[in-house]
Amino acid sequence: ASLTARSRAAELRRRQVEREQVHAADSAEKLRLLTKLRRLKYVLYPQTFALNADRWYQHFTKTVLRSGLPGPLEAGVALVDPELSTLRSLVCDALLQETFYLKKRRPFLHREQEHSAQPFLRCLVSDLRAQLGGRNPLLGASHVDFNPNVNFYWIRGETVVARGHRRGKIDPVRFQIDDVPHSQIRVPQQLPAFLPLDYSVPEDVPVMNVGPDKLPLFKRQYENEIFIGAKLDDPCCYGHTQFHLVSDKMKRERLLKADLADQVEVRLRAHAIASLFAWTGAQAMYQGFWSHSDVTRPFVSQGVISDGKYFSFFCYQLNTLSLTVETDQNNPRKNICWGTESIPLYEAVEGDRSDEHTS
Repeated sequence: ASLTARSRAAELRRRQVEREQVHAADSAEKLRLLTKLRRLKYVLYPQTFALNADRWYQHFTKTVLRSGLPGPLEAGVALVDPELSTLRSLVCDALLQETFYLKKRRPFLHREQEHSAQPFLRCLVSDLRAQLGGRNPLLGASHVDFNPNVNFYWIRGETVVARGHRRGKIDPVRFQIDDVPHSQIRVPQQLPAFLPLDYSVPEDVPVMNVGPDKLPLFKRQYENEIFIGAKLDDPCCYGHTQFHLVSDKMKRERLLKADLADQVEVRLRAHAIASLFAWTGAQAMYQGFWSHSDVTRPFVSQGVISDGKYFSFFCYQLNTLSLTVETDQNNPRKNICWGTESIPLYEAVEGDRSDEHTS
């Protein structure tokens, strides 16, 4: 068929040629070809005010949510008492540094997290990584990014163009995540998978039969980006753990005051799904995989979400990037996210000591 004719056969032929170009390109050129077309897309925010957003985010990313942590992590790591005492002391020192020893002014409105929780988490990440690097050589060779940009662009579903010169045409539904985690640890070696790639996930992914604008999500048109927080030639191109700080407007106290106690854990789950899917999906695309060339091995990342006192722990395994209508027809794979409910790190800080949880 002709490549320039205005027919269905010509359109299919053009798509085939474009896919052949992407298949033949290297990683850098592949990312450029996949993101060069700028059309209106839904911008998905990890921290959202929408109610029950976790089920919507599962649908957008084809993710199954499981309670608890994966089997290898449930058992925990065997640490002897001196090591536990050392870690507890590091956490205590970092907490006291920001809440007792430093004399700070009263924070500005909606800036309390930047005032105390953000430096506490930064100190905690640096100290724990340095301390555990001796036991884990992978952490010793890792790299830490603070406030990195993480972006991911993908297609999921189809819609009919409602107005304009392209009215009536079938268009793919485009999504973009622009995330800025508090910090992230990148490693030169991929983390082992929690489950095999061909594992049959019994849970179903929630299906939303209405458009994303009902969540609500809003469309914007700007440059499409796929970025893990580092360049393609960086040796630490795999993710280990991301750390996220809950913003002041999303804090637990505000939700409880607004009679939205049931949304506390829901928003944490939505935050984890969006952030870890974006980071893990971008890692897979850095390795040359995309929707028409699905992953041949699972990609794994971990996440910690905190407001300075309460901590939630999540693990994400990316099993598929084939999320378009065409590639998802006979695709049994599902992405999986494990997560715990938020637990307090400490009870209170009194004087020059902090009463911590030891579990």
